[in-house]
This record gives sequence, C-alpha cells and structure tokens, in this order.
Amino acid sequence: MSMSNIVYTENTAKRGFEQRFANNGMSLFLSRDNGEINSEIQLSLPLGIIQFYFALEGPLNFHFGPQYSKQLSEGHYYFMYNPQKELDFKIKTDKGVRWVAMYTTIEELHGLFVNSGSQLPFLKGDNANMPLYDEKELSSQVKWTLESLFTADLSPQSLKIFSRGKILEVIALHFDQRSEANAACPFLRDESVRLKIKQAKQELVNRMTAPPSIAQLALEVGISEYKLKSGFKEMYGNTVGGYLLNYKMNSAKTILDQGRKQVSEVAYELGYGSASHFISAFKKKYGITPKKYVQQL
Repeated sequence: MSMSNIVYTENTAKRGFEQRFANNGMSLFLSRDNGEINSEIQLSLPLGIIQFYFALEGPLNFHFGPQYSKQLSEGHYYFMYNPQKELDFKIKTDKGVRWVAMYTTIEELHGLFVNSGSQLPFLKGDNANMPLYDEKELSSQVKWTLESLFTADLSPQSLKIFSRGKILEVIALHFDQRSEANAACPFLRDESVRLKIKQAKQELVNRMTAPPSIAQLALEVGISEYKLKSGFKEMYGNTVGGYLLNYKMNSAKTILDQGRKQVSEVAYELGYGSASHFISAFKKKYGITPKKYVQQL
C-alpha cells in the first residue's frame, strides 16, 4: 500500500497545508498560516491506513457525510483505523487553526512493533479486522514533539529526516502505556492558569508590532512571570519570544506570498524598525532573503 493513494484537495485558492514528508509507508501534513481564509479539505483514503489528527490550536471539524460530523477540540487528537472500507470525508477549519496529520500503513506500523518484540494492542485477536476511532487528550510530550515540526530550522533534506523521526516519536508515545501525569507542568492542571496563558498568547499576537515584556504580559493576565514562562513552554512548545518570532516569520511568508507589498512594507507591518533587521531575521529563520523567497514563488 502506498501513501500516494492518499488524496488531499482543498476548496481555497491559497493552500492551507503542506505535505512535509512522504514515502511508501508514512506521510506527514501540517497546516500553514492561511491568514483570513477558512479551510475545507476533502480527503480520500484507502482502507487500512493508520491515521492521526492533532488539533494544536483551535478545533478541527470532521464531516463524514451529510448525517454525521464531529469536532476535534483543541488539545486533543484522533487515532483512526478502518480495515473494512475506504474513507472519504472533509475537514473544515477556521482561520488561524494549527493542526498536524500523520498517516502510516498497517504494514509499516506492524513492522516497527514486530522488530521490537511487541504486538499492537488493536491488532490482537478479533480486533485486527475491526474499525477503531479513538480520541485522546494531547500529552505534553506529544505537544512538544509536534510543535518542533513548526519551529525546526533545517535544510529541506534534513527537514525530511527530522520529520520522519518525529512521526516515529509520536507513534511511540501514543502506544506507550505508561502515564506521564507526573511529567506535566503542575500549573496547567489549573484551568484558570491555562486560560490566562492562552490570553497571554493572544495578546502577544494582537500586539506583535509592539509586544509587551514578559513582566508586563504576566501582570496584565494576572499570573507570575514564572508561571507564564513555564506554562507557555508547556502549552506551545516554545518560549514566549521564540513563539512570537515564529509567528512573525510565518506572517511574513503569508504577506510575501500575496505578492502585493515590498519587503520594506512587510517589515513595517510586522513592527521591525528597519528593513535590514527584518531581512536578517527572515534569512536566519529560512536561510534565504525575503526578496529571493518572492522570486522563487
């Protein structure tokens, strides 16, 4: 069975996702910053494909037909396997939603566990021929792994190797039966703290041209600097400053993709004091200047 049998189509002119990695046994898709666009993706999958869908930021809405739909909430993921029929369904997302989708063949997955002397739980006995649809909450370890897919600063070839490694890491974490309750940030067990950190992230994004300091941000949302920094890293897999930089760079790509503004205008829109500072940050992140990036579009 080949990953080329997976079909992704989208009803928007601007593509809201990218295929990061694919070989005969595994495939990885990531959302892209699609600006003001709501996205609707049509998927067609052959039977027997193992599927993972992760909602990192915002919900994913699955439509399996006119009679049935289901929402995957932020901070959760689906594990899906149907050996009985091919699947055709839609995923709809609002603007700004970040997600990851991973696919692997049953042969590839089985090979990983056979080589380790283990057996997949859902392939035991009569379960081998039964459909499985399972929703779980994202663990902190899985979040960190997935966030690294968005922040990795590597050459294209190295990025493919890195991405395959992350697929294997997520699979290992999913099938690891041990609890990681003690590994999670204790502050995030308090829902009020989680909401304040989400508020801090939104304030950071809304004011990216003149962002507040960490001390000011913590004061505004009503938590300590320590809770903000440790909780932010736990929830988003990056420091406050690192997250803001990545958001700016992703926004820069989105604006440049539209082809309507000069580099100096993009720099000003993102809050840079000079075009040279913006160009330097962009090149450090992507290994190419904004001008050359536009020329390659």
